[in-house]
Amino acid sequence: MNVAVAREMDVDPDVAWELLVDTAQWPRWGPSVRDVDLPAGRLGPGAEGRVCTAIGLWLPFRVSTFDEGRSWSWRVAGVAATSHLVEPVPGGCRVTFGVPVAAAPYALVCQEALRRIERAAHDDAAHREQPNEERADAHDR
Repeated sequence: MNVAVAREMDVDPDVAWELLVDTAQWPRWGPSVRDVDLPAGRLGPGAEGRVCTAIGLWLPFRVSTFDEGRSWSWRVAGVAATSHLVEPVPGGCRVTFGVPVAAAPYALVCQEALRRIERAAHDDAAHREQPNEERADAHDR
């Protein structure tokens, strides 16, 4: 049984999904993630890797369910952890994390992660819309 933590965003569902499955992005939006070691760099069915927690502890993980473009869940150190769901809604998407009841306080961390995912998606969109010259100028500063 899980506690659901959800947020509707004015973000394309594909963009939200990519933030969830591109492990290089996890430290950007995951308050409890410092680093990820996954050779493929992107989640898929049965993917196995390691995640470095905010306190520097490396833990093994394995993706236990995976439905491309829609949902995935995982086990961390052999224990069922969060599930992740992206659903299209008018004007964007809803991203939902399922938190095991035994870890219900972690829902607060997931609320912050959802805010960061939305912000990251908006930041990426703004960066893509910037003309190349402006991006170069900003980089030189």
